[in-house]
Amino acid sequence: MLATADALAILLDAARPIDGIETLPTLDALNRVLATDVTSPLDVPPMHTSAMDGYAVRIADLAHGSRLPVSQRIPAGHAPAPLAPNSAARIFTGATVPAGADAVVMQEQTEVAGDEVTIVHRPQAGEWITAQGADIRAGSVILPAGTRLTPQALGLAASVGCAQLEVRRRVKVAVFFTGDELTMPGKPLKPGAIYNSNRFTLRGLLEKLGCDVTDYGIVADRLDATRATLREAAEAHDLILTCGGVSVGEEDHVKPAVEAEGRLSMWQIAMKPGKPLAFGAVRRGAGGTGGANGGEPAETFFIGLPGNPVSSFVTFLLFVRPFVLRLAGVQAVAPRALSLRADFTQGKADRRNEFLRARVNAAGGLDLFANQSSAVLTSTVWADGLIDNPPNHAISAGETVRFIPFSELLN
Repeated sequence: MLATADALAILLDAARPIDGIETLPTLDALNRVLATDVTSPLDVPPMHTSAMDGYAVRIADLAHGSRLPVSQRIPAGHAPAPLAPNSAARIFTGATVPAGADAVVMQEQTEVAGDEVTIVHRPQAGEWITAQGADIRAGSVILPAGTRLTPQALGLAASVGCAQLEVRRRVKVAVFFTGDELTMPGKPLKPGAIYNSNRFTLRGLLEKLGCDVTDYGIVADRLDATRATLREAAEAHDLILTCGGVSVGEEDHVKPAVEAEGRLSMWQIAMKPGKPLAFGAVRRGAGGTGGANGGEPAETFFIGLPGNPVSSFVTFLLFVRPFVLRLAGVQAVAPRALSLRADFTQGKADRRNEFLRARVNAAGGLDLFANQSSAVLTSTVWADGLIDNPPNHAISAGETVRFIPFSELLN
């Protein structure tokens, strides 16, 4: 069985950013991935500004006394005149500091009488002045290509005047589910049937990543039906994602179907939950045989997830998420982990790398969900992350463990 790190390395080594660039209004680019660097055409702020409501002064003028006439009033968004000698300018937060002024005194450190102000604090040079370019210098790259655009990244792009951004197109993912026992919510359950929770979980995860999703629904447990769906899905997608049917049972048709329509690396990953995982590709072209111009066949990537709901959830987060992000052009795909205290004991070690559902308690330690079965979907809602527990390691209360928050895995 492959170690989880080795399996992930194989996936990421195969992933390449997809072709296709779109130009979008900055307001519509949330969660998209930049295709080109964003370089600032200007300094931010573009002039010296006041960081406080107060009075702009020339420090040298205060050597002759602290009482000065107020020569002008400067709201934000207005161009001031140069500061008259031996005077102060009433100024507001964000307003342009007038030429000649070298400090701002906050209004709480002044006394006003009529058209004059008394400065009761001796300022230092540059006090309460935000210098031109203090945040961004003209010509600097503020958002490199490959950045996934968060709300604050959109604000940063807007702060330098970017009305549009060049982004990669959305990753196109086809998804389908196998198992004659699967029933959609809203329909009665027949004997031996279960509701298809994985369809809702995986669709939601893909949409949260910003994918363009085609859902082929539940495919009959037959080899011919599975092959036909693979052929159709391969034609217009970057990735085919399936759930169920990747084990080695007589009713597991996904593996032979992918091998017939393309190629497959069948992994037994040394992890719990989620041992069975399939990775490969499906040929594009009529009947799944051959590519354009007689050359090597074009392919659509394939990942097959296990059918147990927790297994499919965890393997998606650990393998599909970084793979999709790398296809989208993101380079930094590894989630950040925390070192936290285990407030529980798990005396039985497993030979596989375990990913345990846990949540942070009020004392800052970790509590473990009581039932770690791969069929207990409740654990994924109760928990707020996964403990990455190495193989053959029993956990003792009080020790430090590696914890990956869902906030890192679900964005």
